[in-house]
Amino acid sequence: MSKSDSLSASRMGTMPVNRLLLTLSIPMMISMLVQALYNVVDSIFVSYINEAALSAVSLAFPVQNLLIAFAVGTAVGVNAYLSKNLGQGNQAEADRAAMNGLLLAVITALVFLLFGLVGAGAFIRGQTDDPVIAAYGADYLSICTIFSLGCCLQCMLEKILVATGRSTFAMVTQLLGALTNIVLDPIFIFGLFGVPRMEAAGAAVATVIGQFVGAAAALTLNLLYNRDVHFSLPDLRPNLNTIRRIYGVGIPSIAMSAIGSVMTFGMNALLIAYSSTAVAVFGVYFKLQSFVFMPVFGLNNGMVPIVSYNFGARKPRRILSTVKLASVYAVAIMLIGFLLAQFAPDLLLSIFNASDDMLSLGSVALRIISISFLMAGFNVISSAYFQALGHGVLALWVSVIRQLVVLLPVAWLLSLAGNVNLIWWAFPIAEVASLVLCVIFQRLCYKRIVCPMMEQQPATV
Repeated sequence: MSKSDSLSASRMGTMPVNRLLLTLSIPMMISMLVQALYNVVDSIFVSYINEAALSAVSLAFPVQNLLIAFAVGTAVGVNAYLSKNLGQGNQAEADRAAMNGLLLAVITALVFLLFGLVGAGAFIRGQTDDPVIAAYGADYLSICTIFSLGCCLQCMLEKILVATGRSTFAMVTQLLGALTNIVLDPIFIFGLFGVPRMEAAGAAVATVIGQFVGAAAALTLNLLYNRDVHFSLPDLRPNLNTIRRIYGVGIPSIAMSAIGSVMTFGMNALLIAYSSTAVAVFGVYFKLQSFVFMPVFGLNNGMVPIVSYNFGARKPRRILSTVKLASVYAVAIMLIGFLLAQFAPDLLLSIFNASDDMLSLGSVALRIISISFLMAGFNVISSAYFQALGHGVLALWVSVIRQLVVLLPVAWLLSLAGNVNLIWWAFPIAEVASLVLCVIFQRLCYKRIVCPMMEQQPATV
């Protein structure tokens, strides 16, 4: 590899940390915001069909989230492992990681295709007796899962771009996919320009087309401009050692998001006992909170390859500087989200054509749940830090305890009082538990991983 070819990857070990973090993160934060925008726009258009359609999309969310968990989790594993090998100068293994990642993306899509063909309808009908909601949900979910290849490939190819320092290109692919979805949403949902009216199914069609457009753009940019990774068919053969290393980080990431699907399914089951409006409120909350969390996830995407590269290059002070800066930025972003939810909940909910009942219930929910934002920024960055160091199991423990050990049981206990508004307090309670664990695990990583490296390195950043 020539000096110019390796510039994008090597700057992770030489560029000033703050400038490097912002250079890699800001494009990803913008693209994540656009991603959040088109998820929200999706629900906005669906809400103008009727509240049943909005509830149906909320019921489909756990499986959608599971699909994204496998797609993104595997890609995060490739991102961290590829960056680490580039930091160590191991080009052959970096190439294998990229190609095996693409193979794993295709396998993931095939699994969800099978689910879409045989299980999507049953999953929705198992949650509701309302035939209208069930029909909307089955149509929406089956399309999203049967045609999931675009989602899986887009996630993988974007993370390969980010792993080699080309986050601007990753942003471009996100923008293309998101804008495609935003343009097509009203056309397919409401039947504009001679297209048949498809309602909830139209939202799903627009989504998968946008994902395939993003995947095609990411593949093109990798092949044309990514000289740090060599795409070759021989490396597409499965290598068990490479796959094991990928999933050493990827499985905890997948499990964390999969646990989120279990939590969402459980919360939907608790809320549907009160009303479908409560389920719709919960679904709208997830769409709105993505505006706050997605930029932090973009920050993660910029942080992980820096930490992984410098972990491989044995530069601990760059690791610590990166994590500290990312934590400060994440907390600031979450504070903005908290203030919006506290002072303008009705305005946020009115975007989704909210009824009076939905406004009344939703404004209380947003104010209570958003208290958790004050702690969530630090917790999200901490989990990404554990993954970047190859200790994703610590992040998994944080997620398991937060969502399954604390959040769901506390929500169930609070539901026994018969007041739906009490259920929302489970979120800030669970975030406090996460904060305690993240502090403990950060100290553990410092003592066992970072501190020994610092004893061997000069005091430079």
